[in-house]
Amino acid sequence: MSVLNELKAADWAIIFATLLGPVLAVQAQKWLEALRERRNAKHRVFAQLMATRKERLSPDHVRGLNMIALTFYGAKYFKLRLTSKTETAVLRAWKAYFDHLHIVLDEHTAAALTIQREELFIDLLAAMAMDLGYDLDKVELKRGAYSPNWHGIVEDEGNRLRKSLVEVFEGQRPIGMHIVNFPPTAAGEVAPTSGPGQRGDGGSTSEPR
Repeated sequence: MSVLNELKAADWAIIFATLLGPVLAVQAQKWLEALRERRNAKHRVFAQLMATRKERLSPDHVRGLNMIALTFYGAKYFKLRLTSKTETAVLRAWKAYFDHLHIVLDEHTAAALTIQREELFIDLLAAMAMDLGYDLDKVELKRGAYSPNWHGIVEDEGNRLRKSLVEVFEGQRPIGMHIVNFPPTAAGEVAPTSGPGQRGDGGSTSEPR
C-alpha cells in the first residue's frame, strides 16, 4: 500500500494548509491594506467637507463632493460589488443633494429651496459620519461650524463685483462719470464751459453791459 493511500483527511488538511498558508496570508494582507485605504479615503473626503461646510463655493468643497461616489462605492471583488448599508445610505443622500444642486434658484423660490438644500447637505454629512463611526447629530453638524462674518462679506462683495463687471462688458450697465474739476487752462485758451453761459471756473461768459 502506498503512502498516499495511508494518509487520512486530517493529514491532507495539514498538507494543504502548509502549502496554501503563505498564499492566503499574502492575500489577507492585501485585503486588509485595501480596506484600510478605503477607510482613509472616506476620512479624507469627510474631513474636507466638514472643514468647508461654510464655504460651499470653494474648490476644496466641490472637489470633496465629487469624490463621494467613488470613495463610498463599496468594495469590488472580480465582478461582484459589495456595498454596506451605511455606504448605500451615503450614496442615496448624495444623489438627493446632487439633484437639488441642479435646481435653479430665483427670487421667488430661493428662500425655501435654500432651506431644503441645507437640510439635504446635513443629511449627507450625517450619513457619512454614521458610516465612519462618528457620533454626530444633525444639530451639531449644522451649528458646529465656525466662519467669521468677514468671510461672508468678502464673498458677497466678490459676487456683486463679478456680476457688475459682466453687466458692463455685456453692455447692460453704463459706466457713470462725474467731473470734479477741469484742469487749469493756458493763457489765451478758452476754458471749457460746464453749462449754458458758464465757464469752467464758475464765472459768466456773457459780455458786460
